[in-house]
Amino acid sequence: MEVRIHTSKEAEEAVSHLFLEAGAEGTAVMDSSVLTRVWDTPFGELIELSREDYPDEGIWISGYFPEEVFRDALVGKLEKQVKDLDRFGLDPGPAQVMVDRISQESWDQAWKAYYKPIRISTRLTVKPQWEAYQPSSEEEVVIELDPGMAFGTGSHPTTRLSLKLIEKHLRIGQRVMDIGCGSGILSIASAKLGASDVLALDLDELAVEKTKQNVRLNHLQDQIRVRQGDLLQGVNEKVDLVVSNILAEIIVKFVPDLPKVIKKGSMFIGSGIISAKKEEVVAAIQGAGLEIVETIHEQDWVAIAARS
Repeated sequence: MEVRIHTSKEAEEAVSHLFLEAGAEGTAVMDSSVLTRVWDTPFGELIELSREDYPDEGIWISGYFPEEVFRDALVGKLEKQVKDLDRFGLDPGPAQVMVDRISQESWDQAWKAYYKPIRISTRLTVKPQWEAYQPSSEEEVVIELDPGMAFGTGSHPTTRLSLKLIEKHLRIGQRVMDIGCGSGILSIASAKLGASDVLALDLDELAVEKTKQNVRLNHLQDQIRVRQGDLLQGVNEKVDLVVSNILAEIIVKFVPDLPKVIKKGSMFIGSGIISAKKEEVVAAIQGAGLEIVETIHEQDWVAIAARS
């Protein structure tokens, strides 16, 4: 059950606390200020926000309760508690309470309706596991994916830029390392394009598990090794190509360690770089002794290929 309260921005913390005290398993805040906010460093895969999903003024806070523990009396109790916040010097706003029943299906499955096969280039196509798709030629490489909560569906410019550079610069039989593998999409693409061995690393346990699932989905267990790791800490093996679709700040952090894992003539492909951070990343890559080979753009995103 979703219980939504229309309140003021200043009461956000107090109302969220009331929800959790009442037994909510989680809360969500819909604040219309996000519609006009300027994002310095976007995180994740950005989607267009809809005005109808936000209040005209104030904020909506929703609390989520298992149906078996939800009681109608909770609605009146929460409404009174929110209205009483003015006693503590907080503006309760309209303090209106709405209730809706949400199916588990809508949480787990509804997003899949919007994820369709994506043609990345002349050779690469990313296909959701649940979608039927027929390759247009024998040369087309199809990546089958169920990303779940992990980053990397092929729909975001940073992923597309990474895949295009991998397709262009990877040579058959090379060894690849994927730093911050997310859903495993770059590792899988590398293996399908001819890499003999791929090491996929991510600090997030969920990403590691999802990558393993997607590797099995594409029958690439013999080519791709997946393990949890913090960037290049504890990694000593040498590879021919390092790929990383991650934030610019993180790339700057680990590129000084690249020389210990790449050989002379090896390549580095970095993506997830917002245009404003490009020069900072370029300087870090050059500072590590690599030469910039190519820079490509899509929207406000940049991907860089460099050679040692």
